Amino acid sequence: MYIKRYTIAALVWMGLVGWYVYAYVTQENMSIDLFGIPMPSLSIALWVIIPIFILYLASVAHMTFYSIIGNFRLRKYEKDYEKLINAVIDAYLGKKERNYTFKTDRYTLLGTLLQNSEMHPVGEIIGKINNEKIEKVLCIIQDVKNGEVVDLKPYNLPSDNELVIQNERNRYKKGQISAENILANCTKYDDSICKEVYVDYVKTAPLSGIEKYKSFLTKEALHVILSRINADENILKISNEVLIDLFKKLDLSKKDYIEISSILSKGGMIPEQRIKLFETLSEEDEDAVDAYLYTLYDLEMIAPANAILDNSQPDEYQNFKAYRALKECGQNFSIDMFL
Repeated sequence: MYIKRYTIAALVWMGLVGWYVYAYVTQENMSIDLFGIPMPSLSIALWVIIPIFILYLASVAHMTFYSIIGNFRLRKYEKDYEKLINAVIDAYLGKKERNYTFKTDRYTLLGTLLQNSEMHPVGEIIGKINNEKIEKVLCIIQDVKNGEVVDLKPYNLPSDNELVIQNERNRYKKGQISAENILANCTKYDDSICKEVYVDYVKTAPLSGIEKYKSFLTKEALHVILSRINADENILKISNEVLIDLFKKLDLSKKDYIEISSILSKGGMIPEQRIKLFETLSEEDEDAVDAYLYTLYDLEMIAPANAILDNSQPDEYQNFKAYRALKECGQNFSIDMFL
């Protein structure tokens, strides 16, 4: 009940009661003792109104007290609601560290669920949510997904945040930042971005630049580097020592070494350098022996390849031994069929 309306109604009621007693019951005055203290002589109608007025004051005090308690409780809900909105925003932004303390049981439950969940907008929900802060974040997420560059600084997201990574990727694709600038300031960017741009960087970069940022080397970038060796465009002259040093940056398997030899076969590396490369690799890494055999047979260096097979165990290099047997029978097949 509104106190103002209650007060008006109470005053009207007290006025009516006092008027009725004075007009239709009695107009006499009376004096009473209150706890032994004589009170002034007042109209009986007024003495009737006084208890009603005291009751009114007591009821107003009661309502005021619980109204204040209700306001405090409402403020807790309002604050928790704001925290919940922020928790939703953090979940949409993909923040890993989310720690909110809620003061109401219902919001504590929802907040705990949000803090331990990931959220991604699905469908067209922009414009359907009556909250400006969430709408703004949803628009930002949509813009980033569409390849636009947005300002994420107000949200204090770390460099490894998926949204930040995609936003930096958009900046790079739009030419707002170069590959070398990213690589030179790698501490500001996530490693995944640096590795991605390194692939583009090695397409035209000099050998000195390739070695400078080789910590971001990937198998994809290595294949690009290998394809440039003695190529017609963006030619790259590189020694076996440098190549082996690059190989050591990666965890290469038997299949990877064979793929490297295949790329060099299609490229412009001279046969002598290629043979020497895999001979050295096979001496340092047993997983490179298959690639060495592949290289020898691919270049028709039959004698050294057979020598390796003759000195191997019966259960080793079965595919190459099968290839040799068919070749000795006059059957010519591509060595690639036995890999």
